Amino acid sequence: MSIIIGFLSGIISGMGIGGGAILIPALILTSAIEQKLAQGINLVYFLPTAVFALIVHIKNKSVVINTALIIGICGVLGAVIGSVTAMNLNNELLRKMFGLFLGLIGIREVYKGFRTKK
Repeated sequence: MSIIIGFLSGIISGMGIGGGAILIPALILTSAIEQKLAQGINLVYFLPTAVFALIVHIKNKSVVINTALIIGICGVLGAVIGSVTAMNLNNELLRKMFGLFLGLIGIREVYKGFRTKK
């Protein structure tokens, strides 16, 4: 099962969508892994997949380097704050917050899909 989860998450990551949206829930639902551990696994998984996806996107000239650097630097700061916050939250609360976040993103995307189609 881990092979299938990793493969599907890799496809999603390569598309720039964010494999963690698939990987974290899949790890939690298919094994006895807690939210914090699933998020940690996602971060380790993300590094090599992001590097290869980035190489392809740079080759295809679909990255504005200056913008990416600014966002990346700010993202590192946000990651530090987010990691410290996550480690201090109860696992169950963190899981609910992540689920709510995914739900809101899903609702937004469905709404955009219907709005665009008209």
